Amino acid sequence: MKGEATAGLSPLGGAVVTTFGLGHLRPAPGTWGSIPPVALAAAMILAGYGPADGLAAQAVFNAVIALVLVVFCIGCVVYGEAAEARFGKKDPGSVCADETAGVCIPLLLLPASSADTLVHGAVTCCVVFFGFRVFDILKLPPAHGLQRVRGGWGILLDDLVAGVQTMIVVQVFVRLAW
Repeated sequence: MKGEATAGLSPLGGAVVTTFGLGHLRPAPGTWGSIPPVALAAAMILAGYGPADGLAAQAVFNAVIALVLVVFCIGCVVYGEAAEARFGKKDPGSVCADETAGVCIPLLLLPASSADTLVHGAVTCCVVFFGFRVFDILKLPPAHGLQRVRGGWGILLDDLVAGVQTMIVVQVFVRLAW
């Protein structure tokens, strides 16, 4: 099934829309697709390129997360319609590039206090991950209505809204927690 899943898509398109194959994992492919940006953020924080490591490090952190966001947004929009045709349904589960993009939003512009200690960094990454999954699953307005949009935009937009909703919660949490 894995080889079959990307038939009709270019190899690059298949890799991008499934977040390099993570969308083929079960259960909960959207959860698998949400992991890479959070893991990347955690690794950057551990390596000294987090929001609390000075303006240059914070700029690198935000640039890398923004690059991931843009690449997977473009992938959804460009290859989304072909993926829907291949899988034979709207917003197929194996397409998790939308979750990969969406979870980047709450990782952007984190305050320094979100990662000024390893514990704060770990807790912030966990709040981002679990918060995003909750908002993505619940599809609170306006996310639910955006699923009616056709093609790649329809796959992507509800996850971007879930990312913004999560960003609000994370920003409030970090400012109140520490």
